[in-house]
Amino acid sequence: MSQRKVKLSIVAAIYNLEEYLPRCLDALVNQTLKDIEIICVDDGSTDSAPQIVDEYAEKYPDKIRAFHKENGGEFTSRNYGLERAVGEYVTFVDVDDYVELNWAEKLYKAAKNNNADLVVCAFERISLETGKVTSTDIAGFGECVKEIKSDDDFIAFVNPAPWNKAYRREMLKDINFLPLRGFNDTMLLMELVTIAKRVAFVPDVLYHYYLRNDSQIHSVNEQDVKNLKKYLLEVKKFYKQTKKYDEMKYILDLMAFLHLGTSVMYRASYDEKINIKKMTKDTIKYLNKNFPTWRKNPFLTFRYSIKKGFKHFALWGVSILYKWNMPMIYIRTYRFLVDKLKIDIKF
Repeated sequence: MSQRKVKLSIVAAIYNLEEYLPRCLDALVNQTLKDIEIICVDDGSTDSAPQIVDEYAEKYPDKIRAFHKENGGEFTSRNYGLERAVGEYVTFVDVDDYVELNWAEKLYKAAKNNNADLVVCAFERISLETGKVTSTDIAGFGECVKEIKSDDDFIAFVNPAPWNKAYRREMLKDINFLPLRGFNDTMLLMELVTIAKRVAFVPDVLYHYYLRNDSQIHSVNEQDVKNLKKYLLEVKKFYKQTKKYDEMKYILDLMAFLHLGTSVMYRASYDEKINIKKMTKDTIKYLNKNFPTWRKNPFLTFRYSIKKGFKHFALWGVSILYKWNMPMIYIRTYRFLVDKLKIDIKF
């Protein structure tokens, strides 16, 4: 690859998925933003994905850098690519998804025009089985720039996935994706709260995320929950090390409740091996001990939530059920909405 200034590094973590890879790479090499590098990290794929990557790298030597390594999991591929990125900003892509051809350009321009540390675009979820769009996220923020502050909880309601975002690469030099199956992006976003200052939003749907039944996001087992609890404590330690805990503890505790209490407990309820009633009780004890302000959090009050809209108000209702030790009412209601009525509320 010729020596040039790279505006945006795109890290593609690849493990198999040979049937989707060409569609993804075609969209990347044809981005309207020209000063990009595409870092393809093959994580020990067992299908034809490595050969496909090498073919594209040979065809587009000024854009694609191909790497092959032993299988270590998604977080290792993302870190591997991040360590080798040279762009001013960096973003990530899942190769079973696809992006609009101006995805990179709009992310980069929004970042530069607003001197943003982080830029976020809207995306849509698509059922791989039916091809139908199931939901659209982030668009509601509109085109705006926000500062991460202790009295504004907006960052807690940003989907943590790294693929609809561009990060100032310099900001990530001291942190990386933690070794946590399915939640490494959540931990990264929570840590960025202590580092990032300005966040720009692009309301255009630029990323198309496909929902696969075998995806990690749809399966949470007991060990996953134990690991999440472990690494949430590591994130809390990071807040204290950066001397941000006292200032941002309400945001931290809100995010801990939102991700562990609402999202993960719901997903864990589908594992028949898990005693979900016991797990939710243990989770309440865990939150009480380690993230105690969730109970009297200023962002989880009726007065605050009623002014912020339906999602905030719904989360307040869930927190009340948890405080009353009745989280199973929330889980059963949520499952009824999703499984029977096909309504999925994304906090």
